[in-house]
Amino acid sequence: MKSCLFIAAFFLCTPLTIFAHGDEDHGAPAPSVTRSVAPRAVASSEEFEVVAVLEGKKLLLHLDRFASNAPVTGAKVEIDDGGLKGTAAETSPGVYALDAASIAPGKHPLTISIEAGESADLLSATLDIVPAPVGAAQDYGRSVLMAWMSAGALVLLSGMLWVIRRRNQSKGAK
Repeated sequence: MKSCLFIAAFFLCTPLTIFAHGDEDHGAPAPSVTRSVAPRAVASSEEFEVVAVLEGKKLLLHLDRFASNAPVTGAKVEIDDGGLKGTAAETSPGVYALDAASIAPGKHPLTISIEAGESADLLSATLDIVPAPVGAAQDYGRSVLMAWMSAGALVLLSGMLWVIRRRNQSKGAK
């Protein structure tokens, strides 16, 4: 009986903050991000502004006027990267595409030549393509280990309490 009182006193004296947690949301988990941000390069001058985005095997160039942000249509856009060279074709107003199937991960200095009506400009930007990440191992912190150890200790303590009670009941029946 004294051991039962000792165990009960132990649990009553244990600070309740041990069992608290940090306001986690136990609802449905947030959807995981399945799409990463595509590699980009940005360049601008007094006349033009261009954003180059690598989407799949295509390099898309979004071209607009620097002062008004209006899309530039009907321009001749040439790109030179050493390995990537060619004239981009307009796919929609202000958007030009170039086949980039041969481009590899790494830093690619782009030279972009633009001719639109009476305006012409030469822009440079760097496209940084990072290789796809390899699956990282999950690193469980010390708090997860402590939670499992606490749960195991609680189960062990409960079992000991049950055994002591059964033993005391069997002694009282004799």
